[in-house]
Amino acid sequence: MHELAPQDLAERLGNGLLSFPVTHFTPELQFDESAYRSHVSWLGQFDVAGLFPAGGTGEFFSLSPDEVRLVVRAAVEEAGDNLPVLAPSGMSTVTAIDLARVAERVDASGILLFPPYLTEASQGGLVAHIRAVCDATHLGVVYYNRANAVLREDALARLADLCPNLIGLKDGVGDIELMTKIYAKLGDRLIYIGGLPTAETFALPYLQLGVTTYSSALFNFLPQFSVDFYTAVRAQDRATVYSMLRNFVLPYVEIRDRKKGYAVSIVKAGLKVVGRSAGPVRPPLQDLNDAEMSELDTLVATVTHSHALLP
Repeated sequence: MHELAPQDLAERLGNGLLSFPVTHFTPELQFDESAYRSHVSWLGQFDVAGLFPAGGTGEFFSLSPDEVRLVVRAAVEEAGDNLPVLAPSGMSTVTAIDLARVAERVDASGILLFPPYLTEASQGGLVAHIRAVCDATHLGVVYYNRANAVLREDALARLADLCPNLIGLKDGVGDIELMTKIYAKLGDRLIYIGGLPTAETFALPYLQLGVTTYSSALFNFLPQFSVDFYTAVRAQDRATVYSMLRNFVLPYVEIRDRKKGYAVSIVKAGLKVVGRSAGPVRPPLQDLNDAEMSELDTLVATVTHSHALLP
């Protein structure tokens, strides 16, 4: 799309549903660009405020830097002029800077910065890492607070002062006290995005903490259901939210929790169930077994009769 200034991007992202498209693979585990382009084009028909290609659900951790470039370029081209696309950045600081520059070259709208690979880091070290990436690009940057790289409120406030293009924080921690401290200190300087697995389960309480949006993995295969759920959350329609949680989301989470890595695998399984297969997951992830696929198929059937899969 046409380039957005960081604050314009922040406004767009903070006022609508976001999603991570899965990355499509052939049976030989190669990137299936044609199928992926078709998927992104389909998702763009629904009311979504931004896409994060090659992100967590898109198996960023299993892609080569060149594959990341191919995936993001395809997403940008298929998303068109009105849908922001945020490219992933991460691994080492040097690699993260290289990926940020790749994002610029393929005309991404912004960057989602993942934690540095593997190593633990101090708050000062994380500030230096994130600042180096922000300084290397003119694009708006959203930092993914999770795993081995959790920023506290003071370090985040320092970064917000140092980096005008740091526009958001994606929370993958689930620490209510920390989110309260962060919002109390920074207020609306940043946008706050829910980033826990199956973010719908946390969406309503997180709204009270200033987290106005979240990235929905369910949107990959139940886009209209996901949009309706987000609409109910923003309206604080508790009855509708809890009905949708009871009838679909929480039973889905029960399947998801059976094996590590299923937060991604179950999304690709959902696409297969609705007839839009994205192929297998790459190792070290594992696909759902036949019994779990059958269970998911039955569960999806309970909602598709009232939530059309096409606009």
